[in-house]
Amino acid sequence: MSVPPTPHPTLPPPLRVPRPLGTDAPATCEVPHFEPVRVRGGRYQLHRLLRHRGRALAAGLAVTAAALVAAGPRAATDPLRAERPRGHPLTQPARRHTPPVEMVTAPVRIADAATVRLLRPGDRVDVIAAGDPAAGGDAEVIARGVRVTRLPEPAEGTVESGALIVLSVPRTTAARLVGASATARLAVTLC
Repeated sequence: MSVPPTPHPTLPPPLRVPRPLGTDAPATCEVPHFEPVRVRGGRYQLHRLLRHRGRALAAGLAVTAAALVAAGPRAATDPLRAERPRGHPLTQPARRHTPPVEMVTAPVRIADAATVRLLRPGDRVDVIAAGDPAAGGDAEVIARGVRVTRLPEPAEGTVESGALIVLSVPRTTAARLVGASATARLAVTLC
């Protein structure tokens, strides 16, 4: 068995004596004198910018346009670097603007007066022309989804000949309604 070495006696740490206040700070030195820093024209740049804001706006638009052209799709001359156009792909082709259809009001005599009593202004109806079954005529839809604008009160003794309704229809449909009412009995169905 070995004997552990005996520790050497160590000296106690020296006692620290506090120094008087202010003696532990470094000595002061003098800052050299220098001229103040002045920015050339800084005082008047805002006024000059406000006076020439049209030029500033034009310069900003030119920079924006150049950035948009630079960021756009690559030219098709280099097929390896060509990019697809950005944005959402069109799912349907864009529809061209069609001029509004000229609407007219057309009075139409419906064969069944009881059916007309079910209607109210604002209802959407289909107008059907029923041909003469003895002559082999079929039913044909003359107008689809047209709006009922008025329901005039029936005159005395006209119940047997049907009831009158006023429809808002395109001009071409009004011509077909008049032609069909001369040769066939008209009926309506609610949409």
